[in-house]
Amino acid sequence: MQLQWAMLAAGVIVLSSCAARASEAFDACAAASASQYEAGYDKTGFDSSKMDTARAIELCTTALAAEPDSAPLKAWLGRAYATAGDATTAATYLEPASLAGNVLAQTLLGDMLIVGDGVPQDMVRGAELLRLAADAGFAPAEDSLGLSYDFAEGVDQDHVEAARLYRRAAEKGLPRAMTNLAAMYASGMGLDRDLVAAAAWYQRGSDLGDAGAQFNLGKLFEEGALGEPDFGRAAKLYRAAAEQGDVLAANALGLLTQYGSGTNRDEAEAVVLFRQAADAGLAEAQFNLALMYENGIGVPQDYALARQHYRQASESGNADAAANLGLLYLNGSGSAPDFAKALQFTQRAADGGSAVGINNLGHLYEYGLGVAPDAEQALALYSQAAELGYAPGADNHARLEATLSAPRDPALIKVYPKSKIAN
Repeated sequence: MQLQWAMLAAGVIVLSSCAARASEAFDACAAASASQYEAGYDKTGFDSSKMDTARAIELCTTALAAEPDSAPLKAWLGRAYATAGDATTAATYLEPASLAGNVLAQTLLGDMLIVGDGVPQDMVRGAELLRLAADAGFAPAEDSLGLSYDFAEGVDQDHVEAARLYRRAAEKGLPRAMTNLAAMYASGMGLDRDLVAAAAWYQRGSDLGDAGAQFNLGKLFEEGALGEPDFGRAAKLYRAAAEQGDVLAANALGLLTQYGSGTNRDEAEAVVLFRQAADAGLAEAQFNLALMYENGIGVPQDYALARQHYRQASESGNADAAANLGLLYLNGSGSAPDFAKALQFTQRAADGGSAVGINNLGHLYEYGLGVAPDAEQALALYSQAAELGYAPGADNHARLEATLSAPRDPALIKVYPKSKIAN
């Protein structure tokens, strides 16, 4: 009897030890991968950008091996894989956790379905998963579902509903939702336009470190939307956002730095900022960087690099870059003139709606550069550029129209005698 009791006691001790180890593994996984917006993890959870993904994957894999049916562990492991850039593996854990009702998994998988990241794109199902998590009050899901209504992704577009969802998430402290709500106030979409309210929400998001809020608040200050322009405050906000990798802010700060508006003038630093945004694929920054190389501002003049960056910007849809590239080929800057390429890129600029490109295309037609001369086509193009408010286009139109309508001097007209015509 004593032996049997001893064995039972030993068994209880073993079971308690296993439970303790499982609990410790669970807690370790949560500490490495939980979101601060999950119930019970507001103090210990964190943004995914701060995650040590390798450690989180290791700890959560261990914890899930001990508790293979745990939906939270699957969600946290899925979050770790998603943050590490392995969306396909993440989905294998998020799917069952979503079916079990885990709001974190529903939100992550919903977003992945909407963009087709790691899973076949299914916007409707993605929005449905987001709705489940949003109805449970999960702030990131409320914000993501707001985006779905904002951009008609899996649901009918409804800016009023988008603003309502953004507000719910913003009031729970989600910085990006504050930025989205501010944008609705700034644009007057779903809400009455109110720049004061927009600035207030941008400020809240900015104070919490949201780069989008910092950039947009900076734009309000730069443009003087709230009163007199404040380039100094704009520059500080742009810098804070640029340091987080926001390419729009880097480009905007580059312009202020180039001209010394609100910050020390430093053309070399402006080049660095433009390059940061250009390397990330921002067409406007590629255009600005090309201008620096073309004119030798902050860097030695280099037409080859100017053409390279203009071409990149042009391929990204920047029509003014195509116009400038066409001019480089037309003028033979750094190389022999190439009228065929001048026509190619000038036509691209005109097709993209660039008034400069349209005017320049008129020049090519007027003088027959890379194309057969056509004064009437040139006149039409100059007129189009003028209608877009481009002053040189108006000047060229007036000049060419006067030339075409002027009476020809009879003295300059050579008339052959009949005998000559008969030959």
